[in-house]
Amino acid sequence: MLSFRDVAIDFSAEEWELLDPDQWNLYRDVMLENFSNLVFLGLASSKPYLVTFLEQGQGPSDMKRLAAAAMETGNKQSTGKECGKALPWNSQPISHQKINLKKKPYKCEECAKTFRSPSLLCIHRRIHTGEKPYYCEVCGKAFHVPSLFSKHKIVHTGQKPYKCEVCGKAFYFPSRLSLHKRIHIRVKPYKCEICGKSFCSPSQLSEHMRIHKAEKPYKCEACGKAFNYPSQLSIHSKIHTGEKPYQCEVCGKAFCFPSKLSLHKKIHTGVKPYKCEVCGKAFYFPSRLSDHKRIHMSERSFKCEVCGKAFKSKPVLSVHKRIHTGEKPYKCSICDKAYSRRSGLSAHMWIHIGEKPYKCELCGKTYNSRAGLFVHKRDHTGEKPYECQVCDKAYKSRSGLSAHKKTHT
Repeated sequence: MLSFRDVAIDFSAEEWELLDPDQWNLYRDVMLENFSNLVFLGLASSKPYLVTFLEQGQGPSDMKRLAAAAMETGNKQSTGKECGKALPWNSQPISHQKINLKKKPYKCEECAKTFRSPSLLCIHRRIHTGEKPYYCEVCGKAFHVPSLFSKHKIVHTGQKPYKCEVCGKAFYFPSRLSLHKRIHIRVKPYKCEICGKSFCSPSQLSEHMRIHKAEKPYKCEACGKAFNYPSQLSIHSKIHTGEKPYQCEVCGKAFCFPSKLSLHKKIHTGVKPYKCEVCGKAFYFPSRLSDHKRIHMSERSFKCEVCGKAFKSKPVLSVHKRIHTGEKPYKCSICDKAYSRRSGLSAHMWIHIGEKPYKCELCGKTYNSRAGLFVHKRDHTGEKPYECQVCDKAYKSRSGLSAHKKTHT
């Protein structure tokens, strides 16, 4: 019968020194996942010392110290059959397996990725099946493995006990603090062999390598768009579902992600720290300031490959491309009418509600959208910014000019 000693992996004191924080976290997650699977199947009669040790949040240094102590005492209670190495798990012996770091005999049938153990392959398969059995009752987020679920719960407590001594920034987990400290000492040991870009962790390098491979294995079932990572697909899928669980307490506006809500809250503070040095215009976010600066430089570096039209920012170009593709990802849940922009759907929803919240201060006329009110105000000012290049006739709206151009053609 399968037991925990059949799936447990151990290293020597020297080998523990070679593990970085990410590798240690992977080891702990896999060991705890293996034991939880055995408990679920009813194959675990008692809890091994290794599991207790990992559940206490001990680090590689503690593991290395314990392994070295077992070597010095010569305790051979739990000895590996292959190499005769003494193991530090005195209270509950486990079998020792000398792992070959290069050998990965277990292969995924979907993407051909290989793994060192069947448990890792089992966890990986959940990416393809979409299985996330561990569900957070607070925010609804789901996870593949219980260890990630346990870490996620700390986020809702709001406690960040691991604080950087240099800048004071706090983190939920010690591994995140270890990675953050490399920013201050400028250590980026993991370098891309193709473009030379360096990274703080091997996981960041692995994610970066997908850019060169053009690998996008995660595909949206609704629109067919592909992504490099499952997290990107999860974020994208909320566009189709319309799920917005994070709501602003001030104005009631809802967002798909907490990061978007945090950025939105800056609008209510009224503070615009990012100021243009040329015209003095201020912005809430640095990205908006960068886009604005192109107005002064008259730079349109983002060009459409279909029609050749150029734009000042990449997001504007992405929205423009929907004219050629016909993509309309923002769909009304009431009448199924679709729009290429989120602002178009927001303005459309006022039709079903029956409200016209935008009111002209001069004549009292109301409109469904801010754009409609903006065009209306030109009736009072007499402004006609859209001029025909053929006959010099001017119009107050772009749609009026477009209708007029048909008379010449």
